[in-house]
Amino acid sequence: MARHVARRDPRAHWVLLLLGLLLLLAALTVNGMVTGIDGGAGPSAAPAVPAPEEATSAGPVLRLDRPEPVSRRMPDRTVALTFDDGPDPQWTPQVLDVLRRHRAHATFFVVGSRVNDHPELVRRILDEGHELGSHTYTHADLGTVSVWRAELELSLTRKAIAAATGREVTLLRAPYSSTTDTLNSALYDALRRAAGTGHVAVLADLDAKDWQRPGVPAIVRAATPQSGRGAVVLMHDGGGDRSQTVAALDQLLTRLSAQDYRFTGISEGIDAPPSTVPASAGTRFGGYALRGTQTGAQWAATGMNVLLAVALVLGIARLAVQVACAQLHVRRVRRPHRPRRTVDVPVSVIVPAYNEAANIAATVRSLVASAYPALEVIVVDDGSSDGTADIVERMRLRGVRVIRQANAGKPAALNTGIRAARANLLVLVDGDTVFQPDTVHRLVQGFADPTVGAISGNTKVANRRRLLGRWQHLEYVIGFNLDRRMYDVLECMPTIPGAIGAFRREVLLAVGGVPSDTLAEDTDLTMKVLRAGWRVVYEEGAIAWTEAPSSLRQLWRQRYRWCYGTMQAMWKHRHALREPGAGGKLGRRGLPYLTVFQIVLPLAAPAVDVYAVYGLIFLPWSTLVLAWVGLLLLQGLTAAYALRLDGERYGPLWSLPLQQLVYRQVMYLVVVQSAVTAVIGNRLRWQRMVRTGEVAALVDARPPV
Repeated sequence: MARHVARRDPRAHWVLLLLGLLLLLAALTVNGMVTGIDGGAGPSAAPAVPAPEEATSAGPVLRLDRPEPVSRRMPDRTVALTFDDGPDPQWTPQVLDVLRRHRAHATFFVVGSRVNDHPELVRRILDEGHELGSHTYTHADLGTVSVWRAELELSLTRKAIAAATGREVTLLRAPYSSTTDTLNSALYDALRRAAGTGHVAVLADLDAKDWQRPGVPAIVRAATPQSGRGAVVLMHDGGGDRSQTVAALDQLLTRLSAQDYRFTGISEGIDAPPSTVPASAGTRFGGYALRGTQTGAQWAATGMNVLLAVALVLGIARLAVQVACAQLHVRRVRRPHRPRRTVDVPVSVIVPAYNEAANIAATVRSLVASAYPALEVIVVDDGSSDGTADIVERMRLRGVRVIRQANAGKPAALNTGIRAARANLLVLVDGDTVFQPDTVHRLVQGFADPTVGAISGNTKVANRRRLLGRWQHLEYVIGFNLDRRMYDVLECMPTIPGAIGAFRREVLLAVGGVPSDTLAEDTDLTMKVLRAGWRVVYEEGAIAWTEAPSSLRQLWRQRYRWCYGTMQAMWKHRHALREPGAGGKLGRRGLPYLTVFQIVLPLAAPAVDVYAVYGLIFLPWSTLVLAWVGLLLLQGLTAAYALRLDGERYGPLWSLPLQQLVYRQVMYLVVVQSAVTAVIGNRLRWQRMVRTGEVAALVDARPPV
């Protein structure tokens, strides 16, 4: 069969992915801005330089669109109650109920983002005769934000109110403002700029400071005008617990009503025209779009929170199952209940090789040096152009045969070796893999159980001196020592790696040999063996050393092929979901596990990284550091446990934090590329890895000169 041929790998999805991630970041940013809103009229962060005296000594209603400020005050025995930071679904209705009982009117300075959340409350405010004003969109301090941000805050608030009510507002209460004598120069300048867009600034004569929750009597005292004077009173109906405000409001209205005070909105109190005007169609449409954007941002944030929670629960559950199965596997294989017979029948080792000149001599010599008593080695040269077959032939080793064939791909080379093998037990080995002297013996002992059809060995990374090698070493150790033990216990082993696997000859012949219609022929073959009713087990002591990719480019190519091929095999064997016996265990245990942890969660990983960027901006750093350290500690403990099971040193654990910055991203981007390739139906060609020969250093073998 010819080698795989493919069209060029798809690339347009990277642009779409980047745009999608930027859109997600934008949505999370919007949500972070509109949900991280503080309440109250606390001190502004603006410079404490006083505003001009004509403003600080003026009345609380300021028109600043003229060279000199024009101010107005409430007449005697007239109180304009004002409420900031709403609408709030809990407190605003209670405030409205109190006002209605006392037949009082007030002015509500609303936060635009909260208007979008509760437009029905804003409509109720108008329907009950109250007045509306702007309190910016995100409760931003207009005295400290940039000019463009301040203009955007006011524009968005106008649009939000227009979408909710069909009206535009002109009154403006700046967040963190209070009485006129506390007005500073920075906020004064911001209010003058706002006047250029038609806004009238409203401060206060009396600040109830209810946001401090000083107690109901204190709030009533602070909000009570002296000697029958009129006043603009600053209170709050949102931004926190306003139970004291509601109680104080009822007492205040009762007390002042007995003194013949009237309670009006700002405009009515100063005998000015209504402060709201009909909104244009464009403004209303912009408000609808803004509300949709905010709602979408909230959905995105909620979805990310759900995703993270689900991923965390799945990760913890996975670790618990892995550890439990690993403990059970260790007890089973290291403390056998009864001795079993030794397997010493002839074994044929098949080595498919294509341009493996860098390592083939080391591979063959390690096999010949095996302590197993009856062993033949068959090297199938698949049309190599680097003299691979010549190297093996010049070694002139007893028990080693070389078969040459035209280039047809790895599955074809394996099937050629299977047909030529003389033994009934077959070991399949990659051409860049080195065995230890006891590897073959340990690998085939599981065949003493007649129900076992195939056995996976323990692959280790040989070239682990560099950082990339250490990362792969940790990945291999965790994968083999936790995942494969779990698969063994649950009887759903999905993959026997090409680097080291043993099969009964009758099993391979029964399933039609090594399949060639997927790129992960090892996974495809293992699944076929399981569906044929055979057990597939893991032998931890059968160690094979292999050469891992030494560059990110080579790593990408290898994992791209593995991931895409695994997806092919999973789809090919999807009918195992409905099968009984061993095939059903694969379908209902192995396939869902692969789907969740090797496809779904990696596909969601880019969004998680975007959420991390969002967290750096909007979440407390202490929370982020604690979460990151906690996850890293959990990962480190998992890796340490796997290393201990495998008898490995703990030294490589120091590289785990760095693994989160490069290696993890490469792995999930590989899954993205593979998924897109699978969806569009492209045919991926075989991605061959360039060998460096580092694995040859493990044995005394060099290519003959």
